[in-house]
Amino acid sequence: MYCPFCRHPDSRVIDSRTSDDGLSIRRRRQCPECTRRFSTLETASLSVIKRSGVTEPFSREKIAAGVKKACQGRPVTDQDLAQLAQRVEEIIRQTGASQVDANEIGLAILEPLRELDEVAYLRFASVYQAFESLEDFEDAIQLLRETPAAES
Repeated sequence: MYCPFCRHPDSRVIDSRTSDDGLSIRRRRQCPECTRRFSTLETASLSVIKRSGVTEPFSREKIAAGVKKACQGRPVTDQDLAQLAQRVEEIIRQTGASQVDANEIGLAILEPLRELDEVAYLRFASVYQAFESLEDFEDAIQLLRETPAAES
């Protein structure tokens, strides 16, 4: 870790603390050369492998934007979408993988979205799972009736 003041290539960790959300670590460091102190925020990187093979950084904003389309006209707030995106990120990070397929993210969205709004869930699932007929919708609705949503 380079010192941001004198560019010395080393520093000493004085203190480490986990952030409130548990997804990052704040470290207080001191440069042995100039003795000035600075903080760093460390997070584990998470990349998404798209269907085309392109890799890009994970984005909660993209999750919320994609789900927002399914929630149009439903009683779902931007705050609800932000919380859903955070839950999806937590689910993905729990796998321990640094790279995840876009398909796995779609699967991770389904249950939290179902708990948030079943109509939005059906809309999202119909596109994500490529429903082709009324029978596909009927099957999904029957499954919703038979299986209670998981409690958070």
